[in-house]
Amino acid sequence: MQTILLHLLAASMYAVLGISFWRAYAHAAAPAPRPGMSATERVVLLVAIVAHGLSLREAIFPGEAMHFGFGPAVSLVVWLAVCFYWIETFYARLDGLHAMVIPAGLIGSLLPLVFPGEHILSNAGSPAFRAHFIIAMLSYSLFTLAALHAVLMAVAERQLHSGRLTRTLANLPPLLTMETLLFRLIGIAFILLTLTLSSGVLFSEVLFGQPFRLDHKTVFAIISWLLFGALLFGRRVWGWRGRVALRWTLAGFVALVLAYVGSRFVIEVLLGRPN
Repeated sequence: MQTILLHLLAASMYAVLGISFWRAYAHAAAPAPRPGMSATERVVLLVAIVAHGLSLREAIFPGEAMHFGFGPAVSLVVWLAVCFYWIETFYARLDGLHAMVIPAGLIGSLLPLVFPGEHILSNAGSPAFRAHFIIAMLSYSLFTLAALHAVLMAVAERQLHSGRLTRTLANLPPLLTMETLLFRLIGIAFILLTLTLSSGVLFSEVLFGQPFRLDHKTVFAIISWLLFGALLFGRRVWGWRGRVALRWTLAGFVALVLAYVGSRFVIEVLLGRPN
């Protein structure tokens, strides 16, 4: 019951923020920039983040065991992305991203209630495994935010070129600022993904209690690592940006989704099996 109440509290706070932002957009007479996030809005978002995080802790670590599945996986990725977004709002004007981040937080906070996931992870009591797990989830969440960010940049750029900028996108930061943030996200996430893969390969027996196996999750994770590595290399050497960066970002993100969340979705949601 406590876990359900925390999920509902988080969803309610996200909903309050969403309504507040959309009402501000609706009352604006023209597509003019909206004032930055107020102190009250920051506090409400922080309450949503804390409630969302506590609900995930109760859902994933109900005791000594560790439960994980499609719903908690997506919810955790979304939660970490919202945390990063909240921190970044102190350094850059990201008001135009509210329209994507807040609904994602709302849906993500409720998803474990619909798809709780009964998959029990082995070696969950090991500190090394939990560190590996946290680093992997941080990497996935930042890549998720980077993919959404890249799509939003592509839409904003197309509207700017057509001269029809919508009210929501008028509140976005300058494209150069968004591009800098995008590659900062990808750079940090790439380092974390490198740590995840290297630790999984080199210390497989310590982390998972079995020798390293080249299964489908590892293959897709390596493909994603290669794609994002090529993007960062191309950015540094040839100055890749715009549509080229978007294609590589989305390709790497799709491979990463297929590495775990996609497989859990097929097993739990489509096939209806917990393991």
